[in-house]
Amino acid sequence: MLANVSQNGSIGILGVGSYVPEKVLTNDDLSELVETSDEWIMERTGIKERHIAEPGQAASDLALPASRQALEQAGLNPAELDLVVVATVTPDMFFPSTASLLASELGAPDAAAYDLSAGCTGFMYALAQAYGTVAGGLARNALVVGAETLSKIINWHDRATCVLFGDGAGAVVIGRVPDGGFLGFELGSDGEGGKELSMPGGGSRNPSSAETVAQEMHFLQMNGREVYKFATRVLVSSAEKLLDEIGRTVDDIDLYVPHQANKRIIDHAASKLGIPEEKVFVNVDRYGNTSSASIPLCLAQGVSEGRLQAGTRVLMTGMGAGLTWGSAYTVWGNGTA
Repeated sequence: MLANVSQNGSIGILGVGSYVPEKVLTNDDLSELVETSDEWIMERTGIKERHIAEPGQAASDLALPASRQALEQAGLNPAELDLVVVATVTPDMFFPSTASLLASELGAPDAAAYDLSAGCTGFMYALAQAYGTVAGGLARNALVVGAETLSKIINWHDRATCVLFGDGAGAVVIGRVPDGGFLGFELGSDGEGGKELSMPGGGSRNPSSAETVAQEMHFLQMNGREVYKFATRVLVSSAEKLLDEIGRTVDDIDLYVPHQANKRIIDHAASKLGIPEEKVFVNVDRYGNTSSASIPLCLAQGVSEGRLQAGTRVLMTGMGAGLTWGSAYTVWGNGTA
């Protein structure tokens, strides 16, 4: 799916917010759980530490403060929201949706609300859907949240996965902006590779049972080699397709915000695209891979650090379970405080 949406008027991000749990798990902490070291993890991933939710914290608990921050920055009352979309692979429960619970907690009782599952690409998919809903006139203001408690589905004895992931939430409010806004999206999926990154237990294929628990089917499972090959390829190809569709080049990018999966993957994509290091946003060292939360966490940090200002041209690209990918190009508008 590829779209140049510049003819739809100025629709962009009005406000951003983020939240991460207080508990920090360092590489040295992990070395007490599995055979690893700070040097080993840093060399292969660029990750130094990650935030971990408390036992009683669910995805909606992380999403709530991030959403309130985004709404405050946008200058909106929760009751003005028409749509709430939560991208997550770790919802509070199968149903009701985390988005419905979040909308209730926020005080947005009339907003349409649903969850979206596209792995680490979830935020990009949700962003495109929210854009389309506003552009189509079905909503004036939409809240898009990426919220994950991946620590709940990690096997802490599996060195290949437990060093990679962290918990957090990022939120953005989408609406009409006086200038700037989104110019295009590119989304895709290859289900043939779905088996390379999955949690096979708990659904209708393998309902929860003593056997699925014994086989550790309720933990995240990943073929790291294949996912790495996929990620390095689609981060580049998705960005290139989108830039070509909207008539832009890498010279028209002021800030590149890729999914924060692995520093080596980010460096490879930036090099292939020809984007200089100073234009690449990286915080994977502080948060690890937070799946659908990673890009909005970057956006919130970018605003707080002054790297996202009116006129900043931003390219975002995510990839993840599905296997899925998605990119968006936006010009940061004056709608953000």
